[in-house]
Amino acid sequence: MSNSRVVADLKKIAGMDNVKVSEPMRSHTTFRIGGPADYFVTPQSTEHIQQIVKYLKNRHIPYYIIGNGSNLLVSDNGYRGVIMQLYSRYSGYEFLHDDVKSAADKAGIVYIKVQSGMGMMRLAALAAEYSLEGMEFASGIPGSVGGGIMMNAGAYGGEMKDIVVRATVMDEDGNVRELDNRELEFGYRTSRVAAERLIVLEAVIALCPGNQKAIREKMQEIAQSRRDKQPLEYPSAGSTFKRPQGYFAGKLIADAGLKGFTVGGAKVSEKHAGFVVNTGRATAGDVVELTNQIADKIYQLYGVKLELEVKKLGFDER
Repeated sequence: MSNSRVVADLKKIAGMDNVKVSEPMRSHTTFRIGGPADYFVTPQSTEHIQQIVKYLKNRHIPYYIIGNGSNLLVSDNGYRGVIMQLYSRYSGYEFLHDDVKSAADKAGIVYIKVQSGMGMMRLAALAAEYSLEGMEFASGIPGSVGGGIMMNAGAYGGEMKDIVVRATVMDEDGNVRELDNRELEFGYRTSRVAAERLIVLEAVIALCPGNQKAIREKMQEIAQSRRDKQPLEYPSAGSTFKRPQGYFAGKLIADAGLKGFTVGGAKVSEKHAGFVVNTGRATAGDVVELTNQIADKIYQLYGVKLELEVKKLGFDER
């Protein structure tokens, strides 16, 4: 099937303004790294997502779902297929009342249904606006709700598993179903969504009424801690490695004397060794070589195997 036919078909489904060709992925990742995706689609409805998934499956065209691209390293060669972004154009929300039945209702729990493209920081701000506590931990996480559920994102003592009641997901055949918190099988930086390559469409979260002043103060404390401890002045994909059992990746890397270690434009942050940053000219190849050398060094010194937390897309895994 010709490229022009694919473009025409995708535009017919998603709309003329929601399909781009040869879109540079550096514009859609917080790392600011990545070559062009063949097709870049931003659907605005569940029906469009379902139609696109079925269309791509029938034509054996690979695709990948992203939100804000905050935990992603895309190859310098880009991605041969369709990138479907569920972010600002798929980020509605509503407060729920009678349709959520739970004993917790009597305790004053507030339920919000959000589309998966809503940003985590935006949702945390929304919660604070309505004096709802429970989302403060996410006030500095740059990803989307869908991505947060997929990887059970967490920080500062909170995780998505603590607030998600249920999620509506779609499988690779376009089938839609609901999974409750238990069925989502949350783990450390993973979930059933990741294991089965499901697409999160929307989620219901549960928050508690609280004191707005105290909520905002906690969010400010978290923001200040991030500024003090994390290299926010550089593009990055967040924490580069998962926390190995019994250790902290950043401490191992720092103890190995690797702070400031550089390959091309990629560098181990001197502020926090758990972050690999883009100093302004890094390629995906630089990041891969740097992280490979870090992992090798840590294994040689400590016998600990570091596992990337950042997802790699568009090139063969090591």
